[in-house]
Amino acid sequence: MHRCFVPQAGYDSVMSTVKKLLHTRYRVDDLERTVKFYREVLGLAELRRHKSSRGSELVFMKAPESEETVELCHYPASGPVKVQADLTHLAFEVDSLEEFGKHLTAHGYSYSDGPHLRPDGGGIAFVDAPEGYEIELIQKPMAMGL
Repeated sequence: MHRCFVPQAGYDSVMSTVKKLLHTRYRVDDLERTVKFYREVLGLAELRRHKSSRGSELVFMKAPESEETVELCHYPASGPVKVQADLTHLAFEVDSLEEFGKHLTAHGYSYSDGPHLRPDGGGIAFVDAPEGYEIELIQKPMAMGL
């Protein structure tokens, strides 16, 4: 059950639920290879990197038009990363699945599924990142002419 705080007269309003998504973490075995994929293939910018107090190497990356970041985490002490099929994925918007497919090919990658285009011009496709995490690419439908 979802509960919402309703302020009483005379009391300050206090938010008792989360405000917004800040980042999503993906643990990886090969941090530099994964950072290169996110930077060169997906076009994300590296914002910062640092080592956590428990020894994790962290790199925060961001898509050009997003507020949320992706945190890539290298933490060998927890053992090798084993990504299960259909466990999780990140979804990014692209202008054209066809053009992005050409970009993937130029970087030695290809779609693992799709592209699947709809009559309205929208569609989806998937590519596997180096650690096996699935990346969904979404092409928005074409705007209808006036």
